[in-house]
Amino acid sequence: MSEFLKFAFEVLSQVVYNFAGLLAAILKLFITGWADYFTIFFTYFRTMNVLGKILSVLLMLVLVAIPVIAIVLIVRRIMLRRRLRNDAADNAELYREIGRLNRQVLNLIDEKNKILALKVNTMGGTERIPYMGASALTDDTLPTVGNVTGIPQPAATTSVASAQINVASGTLNADVDAAASMPAAESRFPKLALVDKKYQLYIPPDFDEQVTLQQLVQNYRNYACSHMGLYYTEEIIRRFVAGMAASKLLIIEGISGTGKTSLPHSFSRYLDNPATMVSVQPSYRDRTELLGYFNEFSKRFNETEFLRALYEANYRKEPSIIVLDEMNLARIEYYFAEMLSVMEMPSKEDWIVDLVPTAWKGDPELMHDGKVRVPDSLWFVGTANNDDSTFTITDKVYDRAMPIELNQRADPFVCDPQPPCRITSARLQALFEQARHDHPISEDTLAMLEKLDGYLQTRFRLAFGNRIIKQMHDFIPVYVACGGRELDGMDYIVARKVLKKLESLNISFVRDEIRSLIEYIDKVFGKTNMPDSKAYLNRIQNFF
Repeated sequence: MSEFLKFAFEVLSQVVYNFAGLLAAILKLFITGWADYFTIFFTYFRTMNVLGKILSVLLMLVLVAIPVIAIVLIVRRIMLRRRLRNDAADNAELYREIGRLNRQVLNLIDEKNKILALKVNTMGGTERIPYMGASALTDDTLPTVGNVTGIPQPAATTSVASAQINVASGTLNADVDAAASMPAAESRFPKLALVDKKYQLYIPPDFDEQVTLQQLVQNYRNYACSHMGLYYTEEIIRRFVAGMAASKLLIIEGISGTGKTSLPHSFSRYLDNPATMVSVQPSYRDRTELLGYFNEFSKRFNETEFLRALYEANYRKEPSIIVLDEMNLARIEYYFAEMLSVMEMPSKEDWIVDLVPTAWKGDPELMHDGKVRVPDSLWFVGTANNDDSTFTITDKVYDRAMPIELNQRADPFVCDPQPPCRITSARLQALFEQARHDHPISEDTLAMLEKLDGYLQTRFRLAFGNRIIKQMHDFIPVYVACGGRELDGMDYIVARKVLKKLESLNISFVRDEIRSLIEYIDKVFGKTNMPDSKAYLNRIQNFF
């Protein structure tokens, strides 16, 4: 045992000695050793050249900075820990105060509810009447004087200056101020109710069922010039009308001042059914920005102009247009997602938007079970700028829409005044269908398109989707019926719907391959054809 004690004492004493030596070494390193450091410094400093003196001074400054920085860090750490402890104490006191105030608020709310319930119950008999403020969150009926007090009200209107109400103890005089009459079945959709009222005595005009698509293009161009001072080329109007045949959503892009907003606005005036202008805000996030929402407290639906225009389009036989101005100030695939999905439904009977879950008495006449139909006579036209204030339009939106580029102003011209054209949507759709029958895409053009498709799949891994193929078969025949050439229509679709996807590929890869793609297009379609596609490829090559 004595041997073990000796062993333990010797080992532990050696550990203590080494630890003490470590502390002494650290103390000498940072504090007591400076006398030796400076003695060595002055011994060698006198014999050094200029460069050696500079380097020796820098070395000493570094040595001085190390302990100073260490001391500063330690002091800051101590102060931070002390501040955190103080903040924790302050926060705990603040949380206790917030909890106390919350309890007081809850007590006051409970007391207020009891007082209001007591006031309401004094108006009834022996049976208690629930407090109507709570029912506003759960009931599907609007609270009225009748269903609160149990006293029958007149069927048509209620206009009372004072009322005698019998209670168990006698008679209570209750003054009810009714400055205006209130309908018995008030609609929770006041804007849509006004639309119903507007069209009760509406008589449709006489429609022109003889106009052709080519006449529609030329006459609208003259109308915009003579009535509104707007000038557009026939090419732009052809693309716009053919775009209406290919999709219910058109996106007009281009620089400011070229008439992006004026085009759908003036076209709707030409059809004698002015478009509804909706200015998209950067805060748009979901469907409620366009369609509105039901307020559970007021039991009213907060309607928007977009919803009113969509509902009113169900009454009109003419084509209706809603313009989403600056539509890419917010993300289109967020706030317009439901409309994109609805218009993808193969059957137009399924083009329905849910507004409220149940039907109420007094709902709009064309609303069934809280649902509104998106009519086939309605088109959505969005304008878009490409700058730092806007979002990039995604492929999901581009694939479903028809883009119209408007980058040049047309030359002014003079023409005779042109009256509006009153044409039904059914007639316009019939003209589109007739164009598909009379001007189908030729086999030669389809063969050239197939070759281009194979090249793009092999070299770029880009393919013509089924949606784009369908849009081609809808766009090109109408474009030809409006006075255009088949290859020009094909050129426009390829440039705006297919080649635009090159922008999402690797930049260096695209730059190296674009020249070969242009040469292949010249070989397949001819050097004088497909100018839009080649101009677009040259532009993105220069951009990259």
